[in-house]
Amino acid sequence: MATRNDIRNIAVIAHVDHGKTTLVDALLQQTGAFSDHQKVTERVMDSMDLEREKGITILAKNASISHKGVKINIVDTPGHADFGGEVERAMAMVDGVMLLVDSSEGPRPQTRFVLRKALEAQLSLVVVVNKIDRPDARIAEVLDEIYELFLDLDATEEQIEFPIVYTEARAGQATLDPAVHGTDLQPLLDVLVNDVPPPQYDEDHPTQALVTNLASSPYVGRIAICRVAHGTFKKGAAVAWCKADGTIEPARIGGLTITDALQQTEVDEVGPGEIMGVSGIEGITIGETLADIDDPRPLPVITVDEPTLSMAIGMNNSPLAGADGTKLTARQIGSRLETELIGNVAIRVKPTERPDMWEVQGRGELQLAVLVETMRREGFELTIGKPAVLTREIDGTLHEPTERLTVDVPEEHMGAVTQLLGERRARMLDMINHGTGWVRLEYIIAARALIGFRTEFLTETRGTGQLHHIFEGWEPWQGELRSRKSGSVVADRIGPVTPYAMANIQERCSLFVGPTEQVYAGMIVGENPRQEDMDINICREKKMTNVRASSSDDTVRLTPPRRLSLEQALEFIADDECVEVTPVHVRLRKVNLDAGQRARETKRLKTARDGD
Repeated sequence: MATRNDIRNIAVIAHVDHGKTTLVDALLQQTGAFSDHQKVTERVMDSMDLEREKGITILAKNASISHKGVKINIVDTPGHADFGGEVERAMAMVDGVMLLVDSSEGPRPQTRFVLRKALEAQLSLVVVVNKIDRPDARIAEVLDEIYELFLDLDATEEQIEFPIVYTEARAGQATLDPAVHGTDLQPLLDVLVNDVPPPQYDEDHPTQALVTNLASSPYVGRIAICRVAHGTFKKGAAVAWCKADGTIEPARIGGLTITDALQQTEVDEVGPGEIMGVSGIEGITIGETLADIDDPRPLPVITVDEPTLSMAIGMNNSPLAGADGTKLTARQIGSRLETELIGNVAIRVKPTERPDMWEVQGRGELQLAVLVETMRREGFELTIGKPAVLTREIDGTLHEPTERLTVDVPEEHMGAVTQLLGERRARMLDMINHGTGWVRLEYIIAARALIGFRTEFLTETRGTGQLHHIFEGWEPWQGELRSRKSGSVVADRIGPVTPYAMANIQERCSLFVGPTEQVYAGMIVGENPRQEDMDINICREKKMTNVRASSSDDTVRLTPPRRLSLEQALEFIADDECVEVTPVHVRLRKVNLDAGQRARETKRLKTARDGD
């Protein structure tokens, strides 16, 4: 096999917030990717608005840098397990992986997830311990934890012999010895060039390239991002398009681009080992192969982990529908979901009994919430159902997905958190106390037990706790689990909220709406501390009389309403509730808006339960 020594292809993988995108920023700046007068934003690889707001990477993106005549293609991957489909595709594009670990937090659940994928793909590994300037850094212990993780994932002896680089990404410094202060990132670049193997190819093999990602341009349409396995692709040349369904069609390459820093540069030909963008083949999708027209040989299709969570998405049919959005019809929603399927291999969209409702399946609440958030920013109005786990039958027994949950809490909140998880039938695996006042707990827990857990967890830990979870496997159905303790406060008529009505009700519940906001019958306006629902008239006005009293017109003091984000709303709702999402508002409502019908249904269910 021949090698291309002028190219290295590397994926950067890490847990959320361990400094991955910041390190890529520093690499781009120190290798001259930006001109002197160019204005550069922080975390330049996080290009989506949602990525900047949430501080996480959602989509895998490419950049390139040069070091000593070698071009290094960098693929920045998401650090959250819900976007694992992006990680799996990135593994198919590279020969080596840069595993980033925080010097204080150590390996976390997502580190385990991405490392397992890299080891399965037999990729070369470089471990980077980042944030070594932290006052609570514990470099020696973190290295021991990394070695334990490699052994736990059945790594081979060659894979465990990885090089280690210590960095301060914010300062743009790297060193091979933590006792010696670094000056720049040259040691890291040297390790990447020397320890990551160059791409290998067969000179006699017909041309082959696997489509691992998609981009689009208003000028040239769909662009297929490919890793060239063998041969050379030329602009305007005829190729065999090996489709996912097994058919092979002739196609012609309209244009070729390669990554230069953060820009796409047009070229006439691309050789083996390079990552290229191909335009001009409309309809091409992820997992398909571009091959030699005379000797087409398809590459294996990328396999992605199955979804574990589903959610109903449909038209907004509330009384206030159409007030905020511009895309309201079932046809527009269905078309948008089909478009999402093209670039997002980790989700599935299935029809339901109703023509205006679809079942969307994904990896987790965050992935589905990001899809809904993206759609609402595009002008859609939607109704979102309660997330539910997907089950499967194994050996005649019903199984459900389980998650590996890692919780970091201050010592004083440990009792409350263990009680919360005990009620959800979580199984403790490990408890580590580093002696810093914080405790790390590891659990195996049913995925459905985590729906709605985050809000309660943050309340119990006064907002200080951190939790991360990742898919672990399938276990037999664990039976009925504890659901939400509280009930809903439901408006009984349409109209604006009045301060007078709010003042009377705010002592008994927590409200989600403020004065003058429009509500309608069946809309959830607050949370009842008791388990049953409470119908109220929140539009009641103060009756005017001729009688005056000195205290009757005192200023009304209102508690500010509790505004729920989209993720919090999805966690809060019960089985008979849904979320109304518009570009301006996130409202909670009952699926059945009629109070009389709801009361009859509740009575029927109670009678059936008592009969059992």
